[in-house]
Amino acid sequence: MSDLKSDQRNELPKGEFAFPKKRKEPLEDASHVRNAIARFDQVKGASDDERDEAWKRIKAAAKKFDVDVSEKSWRELGKKS
Repeated sequence: MSDLKSDQRNELPKGEFAFPKKRKEPLEDASHVRNAIARFDQVKGASDDERDEAWKRIKAAAKKFDVDVSEKSWRELGKKS
């Protein structure tokens, strides 16, 4: 799995993160997208509006990197179908 060191993370444009203000959950490739989904609930201090926007970024990156996302909303994460 790709791993960004903190100095590399600081070089990424804000648009390359699910949570750009917090610079959390980079969306550089398919591995990062899957990781952002898995860690979504671990981001502290994010409002529902920020989570809605982050989910849009994740969905866009998932489409770009051909990552299957079955959940329509971040609120569905971790819930059984």
